[in-house]
Amino acid sequence: MSDQSLEATFAEFERLFAKTDSLVRVVLSGRRRNMQTPNERIDIRPVTLKDGLAIQVSHSDGRQMTSKNYAPSEAPFAQLLRAGYANVLLEHTQGSLALRITKKGEALVHRESGVREQDLSHDRTKSRLLDAADPFLIAVGISDAKGHVKPSKMDKYKQVEEFLRLLMPTLTSAISAGHIHQPSESNPLTIVDLGCGHAYLTFAAHQYLRAQGVAVKVIGIDVRGAARDRNNEIARQLGIDKTIEFRAEEIADTTLGSADISIALHACDTATDDAIAWSVNADVKLALIAPCCHHDIQAQMSEIPEPWSLLTRNGIMKERLGDLLTDALRMQIMKLRGYRVEAIEFVGGEHTPRNLMIRAVKTGALADAGDEAKYEQMLTLWKVKPALATLLNR
Repeated sequence: MSDQSLEATFAEFERLFAKTDSLVRVVLSGRRRNMQTPNERIDIRPVTLKDGLAIQVSHSDGRQMTSKNYAPSEAPFAQLLRAGYANVLLEHTQGSLALRITKKGEALVHRESGVREQDLSHDRTKSRLLDAADPFLIAVGISDAKGHVKPSKMDKYKQVEEFLRLLMPTLTSAISAGHIHQPSESNPLTIVDLGCGHAYLTFAAHQYLRAQGVAVKVIGIDVRGAARDRNNEIARQLGIDKTIEFRAEEIADTTLGSADISIALHACDTATDDAIAWSVNADVKLALIAPCCHHDIQAQMSEIPEPWSLLTRNGIMKERLGDLLTDALRMQIMKLRGYRVEAIEFVGGEHTPRNLMIRAVKTGALADAGDEAKYEQMLTLWKVKPALATLLNR
């Protein structure tokens, strides 16, 4: 797409944004190649103040949310639109407009029709994707019998919602780009939740995507037979057992041979590597993996290259550096296997310290020799061997 046609798309966004009576929200995220954005993600929505309608612009620094309200005519939307973001989603009451700018500078545009409602309440509480009274939330134990989220489950509820907020636009972009087929009831998307546990996310993904009109078949994998039996019984009671199922299997040894999408929320330590390895070997087109408990590389960090001992002599800093090394190597391995990979924050640190997500889309693009060389240099420098490399025979 030329700069001129990209500007035409920006102009379409601006026209829709100016219609404040139908504007629902805007999300800007990701970073265009060789550009630096002011924040990792920006959320924009109209709100009602005592003086009238305003535009609320919010961003998170990973610790707290910062919001500023503008008069509609003074909102800096045009500047933010051109500030280097790779993904722009605008929702209005009659549908949505999504833009993704690839690393090659190609602009992929997706338009969708569908009724949405404005929420003009002036607070920092996000509009909820999941109704707390949904029968599945009651069945899995997040909500009580009266349809209220249990206080002890509020953080889990917010994690699942944030996961879904990332899943839908990512999925839409992948379908628009042709990386994932257009789903239908005769050819639904297959989604596997690797290490599903109590299946909060498994059921949420199924119910939310189905409610959005996306045909899916969802499979939950967990080693515990009791979890399989419980979750299959919940699916039966909810009447959705034809499109969701659970298996009691190790991730590494699952009998499931393929899937379009893999998700894993806080699979512990090398279980994350099992989930990524299965995804790569199964040629999964979209993987959303939230790692947890990075002990593997940390245990190997015995010979510290200088001057990095300035960090590693402090235990907590060594641990965090080990986390970063682990996930950076995981991402590089996936890139070498034909994935476009990025690390994003998927839920604020006030809800969980494990707030990084690896988002990977299979494009089939070949990595260059420089990518391979950097990966090998990192292994040599730190004298480590990632568990994922062993699983993939690298």
